Amino acid sequence: MLAASFHRRHYDPMNPSSRTAYARSLRPRDAALVVVGGIIGGGIFLNPGIVAQRTESGLALLLMWVAAGVLTLIGALCYAELGARRPHAGGSYVYLREAFGPLAGFLFGWTMLLVIYSGSSAAVATIFASYTAALFGLQSAWALPLTVGGLVFVSAINLFGIRLGAQIQNLFALLKLLAVAVLVVCGLFLAGAGAGHGQLLAADPARQGVGFIGAALPVLFAYSGFTYLNNLAGEVREPQRTLPRALALGMGLVIVAYALVNVAYLAVLGHAGLAASTAPAADVMQQVAGPVGAKLIALGVAISTLGFCNITLVAGARVLQVMGEDGLFFRAVARLHPRWRTPNTALLLLSGWAIVLALSGSYGQLLDYATFGDWLACAIGVATLFWYRRHDRASGGFRVPGYPWLPLLFVAAVTAVVLLSLRDNPRNSGIGLLIMLAGVPVYALWRHLFSRTLP
Repeated sequence: MLAASFHRRHYDPMNPSSRTAYARSLRPRDAALVVVGGIIGGGIFLNPGIVAQRTESGLALLLMWVAAGVLTLIGALCYAELGARRPHAGGSYVYLREAFGPLAGFLFGWTMLLVIYSGSSAAVATIFASYTAALFGLQSAWALPLTVGGLVFVSAINLFGIRLGAQIQNLFALLKLLAVAVLVVCGLFLAGAGAGHGQLLAADPARQGVGFIGAALPVLFAYSGFTYLNNLAGEVREPQRTLPRALALGMGLVIVAYALVNVAYLAVLGHAGLAASTAPAADVMQQVAGPVGAKLIALGVAISTLGFCNITLVAGARVLQVMGEDGLFFRAVARLHPRWRTPNTALLLLSGWAIVLALSGSYGQLLDYATFGDWLACAIGVATLFWYRRHDRASGGFRVPGYPWLPLLFVAAVTAVVLLSLRDNPRNSGIGLLIMLAGVPVYALWRHLFSRTLP
């Protein structure tokens, strides 16, 4: 009953005043670049070396990246239907709350605030700081100030309306695509790719791989973030048309970009060289253009990671704002700025917590917590589609092709990865799961103390 009352409160199509009063300012191009910016962060510039260590050949590596991309595309199509059905702020939180009740929605928001979005932002801001320091030749003491400064910057530019934030985000996204293009061109054409073409897909006899899960996790981290646009659906123009197109186009661009970048890495470094590299993008550019090339890619990575942090914090703030409006979080975060129509209190809260996590210095753990929680939330989010198909006849105009098999494939594959992650990395994955489950008593306490605020 409570979930039904939430639905009536926020999504009565005959009562526009029941919806959150965001300004629909994001155009189709903006929305597609949000998808690109939310996915391409630092992963593609760093993680291929880790994947090479855990695969036995260049062919296996490329198949891993393409297969993960196809899997993510399926998830994006599922979220396209969910977004078309509920074209309002909140994304996964709204779907979980409506399908499985307010506890499920609260657990998503709780985990999102504590580790998923905040942890991802903190971890990627750390990458931004390291590359910025390398770009300007700064000492390691600058790492924390640059990390905090990056998070403060992306928060500040989004306090003054989604239009300004979108313009800057578009610039970030276009620059990171330019960085990817430069890397691919240099790797395939300027570094004499033909010389290593015969070994491009060859097996590395020194490596036999460490199994699917070991290689899958860093790849999936690089593809995470495709759900962020749905959190901003309340600010997208003609969302029922724009969301599906933007998700499909954005994911297509990312898959092609990731495949080409990995081909460039293999062409220049070979599988063994890629496995030995801790910074493959820098190594490729160093071979092509020397120190100037290394500086260029450092600039590209810095821009890419800063753009990722921007999208993550902006998207997460919308979840907190809707939770506050529902009475499942502090009412103060539900407020929109009267002029800019942005959830500034929620944005400052999420950004502040991300800064606290960044100051903790636990980059590797934050990455594990965020990846585990993010993909678990994605699987459960896609599972809500079965509830909507049964209980809600209003499709919003877009329906996932291959239903129910493609959504089932996505849920099954991601669930398997999450369970194998829990088995192979029980400490960090287990801590991530405990953080999520700790939200159950917090929710019970919240309802006890603030039950009058709930509808």
